[in-house]
Amino acid sequence: MHCSYFDAAACRSCTQMGVPYAEQLAGKQRHCETLLAPHTELEWLLPVGSQESGFRNKAKMVVGGTAQNPTIGILDADGQGVDLRECGVCSPGLLACFPVLAGFISQARLTPYDVPQRRGELKHIIITESPDGEVMLRLVLRSEQLLPRIRKHLPSLLAALPQVKVVSVNLHPEHKAVLEGDREILLTEQSTLRMRVNGLDLHLRPQSFFQTNTPMAAALYRQGREWVDELDPASVWDLYCGVGGFALHCAGPGRDVTGIETSREAIVSAKLSSSEAGLERVRFQAGDATAFALGADRSPELVIVNPPRRGIGKELCGWLESSDVQHVVYSSCNAQSLARDLAALPSFTARRARVLDMFPQTMHYEVMVLLERAG
Repeated sequence: MHCSYFDAAACRSCTQMGVPYAEQLAGKQRHCETLLAPHTELEWLLPVGSQESGFRNKAKMVVGGTAQNPTIGILDADGQGVDLRECGVCSPGLLACFPVLAGFISQARLTPYDVPQRRGELKHIIITESPDGEVMLRLVLRSEQLLPRIRKHLPSLLAALPQVKVVSVNLHPEHKAVLEGDREILLTEQSTLRMRVNGLDLHLRPQSFFQTNTPMAAALYRQGREWVDELDPASVWDLYCGVGGFALHCAGPGRDVTGIETSREAIVSAKLSSSEAGLERVRFQAGDATAFALGADRSPELVIVNPPRRGIGKELCGWLESSDVQHVVYSSCNAQSLARDLAALPSFTARRARVLDMFPQTMHYEVMVLLERAG
C-alpha cells in the first residue's frame, strides 16, 4: 500500500507503511511465536491476513484549523491540525463522509478546539461504518455551547449523508489526552448501529467498543465458535464481552452462556442482540470481569477472555488456576501481556494459537490461544 501522507512525513501512525504485506504478516507471526516460545506443545494455525487498505470501519479524527477551513485528521508536534481526509486505511464509506463533514463544520460554524491555546469547542469526530454501509457519527465537544447550532444544521447533514443513522454529541470538558468524556447526548431517534457479522446482528451504541476491522472480527468470532463447538461445554463465560460477539456466536442447544462487561451501553446492546436472536440461555450482566469471577458460586466449563491491552492480570489468573474451568479461549490484542498471563497459568497447557491481522500497516495484531487444563 502507498500513502502520500506517510511519504510526506505528515503522518507516521502506520509504522509498517511501505513494507510488503506478506512480510508484515510473517513478521507478526514470528513476533508472536517468539513471545510464546516456552509453550512447546502449541500448534500454530495459519495466520489470517486482512485486506491491506480500506479496512478500518472506524475513524477517530482530531478536528483542527478553523471553522471556515477545518482539518480532519491529527495534530502535529505543535498542536496544529493535519488533514488526513483521504487516509487509505479508512473504508471508502468513511472517506466519502469526510468532505461533507468538513462542510457541515463550516456551515454550522463549529469552532475547532485549539489545543495549545485551550480554546474552541469541537475536539474530535468519531465515525463508524457498519457492514451494510450505515454510519454512526459522534461529535466530541468541550461543552454544550454548540449544541443549538448542531441541532439546527443536522437535517441538512442527514440529507447530504442519508447513510448516517445515529448521531450523538459527547461532552469532554477536560484538557487532557483522552479521546472522549462520560456524557453522551443522542441527537437521532435511532440509538444503535446494526453490525451484521456471520449472520448475527450485533448492536453498537455510541460508547460501545467494536473491533475496527469487520472482516477480521468475523474471523475472530468464527474461530472462537469453532473451538467452543468442538469442545461442546455445557457452560461458558465470556469475560470482557463487549457487545457480545463471542457469547452470541458460541450460543448453542443445551449451553448456558454468560457475558460480563463493564460498559453498561455495551450490555444494553448485547441484550438486544440476544433477544432478537431468541437466545434464551444467553445472559449478559454489567460488571467487572475479575470481581464477577471471584464472587461466583461455581465455575463454568469454559471461559472466553478478550481483555484490553493490559491483559487479564494476576488476580483473574489466580482465580482460573484455583477454579474448575477446563478450557480457556484467550483473545489478545497484546501478545506481551498474553505471554505474562500464560506464565501465571501453569495449570493450563496452550494447545492451539492463531494470529489474525486486525491492524495492517502497523505492528499490532490479534492472537487467539486455546488453553486446556493439564492432566
